[in-house]
Amino acid sequence: MPIWSAEIKELGSLFTSIKGRFPDLEKDIEHLIKTDDENVALLYSRRCLEIIITDLCETELKRPRRTEPLKGIIDKLHREDKVPAHIITSMESLNSLSTYGTHPKEFDPEQVKPVLNNLAIIIKWYFKYKDSQLVSTTKTEVLQTGSEIKKQPVQKKISRKPKIGLVLILSGILVAIAVFTYFGIFRKGSMERLRSSDRRISVAVMPFQNMTNDTIWNIWQDGIKDNIITYLSNFSEDLSVRQKESINGVLQNQGLTNYASISPSIARAISQKLDADILISGSINKAGSVIRVNAQLINSKTEELFQSFQLEGRSEEQIFKIIDSLSSLIKDFVLITVMEKEIVPEFRQLISTSSSEAYRYYMYANQAFYKLDYPTAREWYLKAIDIDTNFTEAIRMLIYSYNNTGLYDEARRWCVKLHQKMDQMSMIEKQYANAVNAMYFETPYEEIKYWKLIQEYDDKMPVPYGNIGEGYYQLRQYDEAISAFEKQLEIYELWDVKPRWSSCYTSLGKLYHLTGQYRKEMKLYRKAEKDFPENLNVVYRQAVLSLAEGDTSKANQYIEKFISGSRINSASAATITTNLARIYQEADIQDKSEEYWRNALSLEPDNLDRMNDLAWFLIDTDRNVEEGMDLISKVLELSPDDYLYLDTKGWGLYKKGKYKEALEFLEKAWELKPIYDHEVYLHLEEVKKAIEKQK
Repeated sequence: MPIWSAEIKELGSLFTSIKGRFPDLEKDIEHLIKTDDENVALLYSRRCLEIIITDLCETELKRPRRTEPLKGIIDKLHREDKVPAHIITSMESLNSLSTYGTHPKEFDPEQVKPVLNNLAIIIKWYFKYKDSQLVSTTKTEVLQTGSEIKKQPVQKKISRKPKIGLVLILSGILVAIAVFTYFGIFRKGSMERLRSSDRRISVAVMPFQNMTNDTIWNIWQDGIKDNIITYLSNFSEDLSVRQKESINGVLQNQGLTNYASISPSIARAISQKLDADILISGSINKAGSVIRVNAQLINSKTEELFQSFQLEGRSEEQIFKIIDSLSSLIKDFVLITVMEKEIVPEFRQLISTSSSEAYRYYMYANQAFYKLDYPTAREWYLKAIDIDTNFTEAIRMLIYSYNNTGLYDEARRWCVKLHQKMDQMSMIEKQYANAVNAMYFETPYEEIKYWKLIQEYDDKMPVPYGNIGEGYYQLRQYDEAISAFEKQLEIYELWDVKPRWSSCYTSLGKLYHLTGQYRKEMKLYRKAEKDFPENLNVVYRQAVLSLAEGDTSKANQYIEKFISGSRINSASAATITTNLARIYQEADIQDKSEEYWRNALSLEPDNLDRMNDLAWFLIDTDRNVEEGMDLISKVLELSPDDYLYLDTKGWGLYKKGKYKEALEFLEKAWELKPIYDHEVYLHLEEVKKAIEKQK
């Protein structure tokens, strides 16, 4: 028994009390209370502290932690009186002592006891702090950046990436029996006519309707659909399968959240909207202990029924085996009937989960993710992964849920874990994994390449076009970016639905602005207003355009609307002022922009990000490089390892002609970046060229 057993017992009681509330923290406390190793105890104590500090950085300091050391954030929380002094003392003590576990070196095991005591004190306070947050209004900052495709809200780049469902290979022990019913109206020739010499057969799979009167089966309405889509997608040489994002996008924009209301005629209309040849629909039925899944293959154009399948099982745990069999039967029918032979031999298509519980958590996580509730999504993804550590699709989506809230270190860590499982994945899942890996370890060139490969599976998905456009935007290849974003909107128009995200408009609008296409920009915003009335992203861009065109009266109306909406969303005065500075800067009204940058800093004089914002503005616009350098030097004294701050200092040194010093700072910034940053890359290349010219 370790000498700190009494402290562990108290943490064990805390662990019991938080079950289900804080999954990230819960997981590390569980590891902590089970260990007898002093190094591991210190390590997991520190990880618990990191989770709490990272959350406080977001909620109290209104910024992501990024790579900033814990000490710097603790000091900032103390200076701004965000955390009680006695809790700060415990945080500092824990942070200091726990380093012996993260960088193992000699220490006295007795020192574990004060670490655990301090952790218990911090956790108790943190629970009260979180409870108090639940009764207050959630605060949302309205942020505006140039990379809005992958991060939300508002105007940050967002990961609206379609998710690949998961499927298991038939194990051979399926109790269910497949019943084939060949209808007299079936004619092989009509199937063959769907496949012309130069194109693949397109397939759309609808949600399977729950007819059991048991809500536990509701989750499998999408679950069966998603797994069939994934399985069929691996036969892309002959099939063009409309992906989940395409199906769900049309259903949600039509308001069809109650799948029982999807009649055969509505399903066919949706299938036709998706330009699919074959519609696959079905139902889930129950008689006693027997579960029966029915499926029909229908000609979307003529409404002719090609084939029906019926499979049975005796429990929810057998649902994956039923799905595997059904997927294989559909594939065999379509491929063998049309081509009279198998093109691709049957093999394990995707890494999946055999646990219905893990899959259920995954589906709950997806629902939260698409509501932009990333913390809740993370909780459900982690629960799914806890049950099945090889659930690679849950891992991939977990990465985006961390990424979209600026938790890059955690996202990178999970990205490495995902990439270690590449040899277990099918081709299409590898492309999705490669795309997320490129965000952290490669460049936009590779990311674009992977999204284009994904397009080959289904060219009617808008999301790949959006991410390709974002990649080109980062590379400053604006014409290519515009083409991709325009194609994204064309697909939504083909579906006759509004885009899922306002950024589908505002990203393209910003590119029109950068290339001087103001008329197109204005026309685009008129449509955006209809689809997203009162959306602050749209209002922001309208204000920029009006100022650039010299329409001060209209610009002031938009600015007032933006300020009012931001206040309704509980944005701080400094945040609103920062966004106004950005509006005027994008409109190239630099005097006014500088005024707002300075005002924002005056409202939060100790905020390092505000200081960096002003420093960057003064340096990059050459308005006052010396003042900018003084500001960023103060920032780096308090936070020496933030890559953005280092980039600002390096760029300022470059502006002053101190190229070798600039190179040192920019190389450090590049080394510490948590995610690929093309602007830092360009700065680094510019400095290297300047040094070469001096030789």
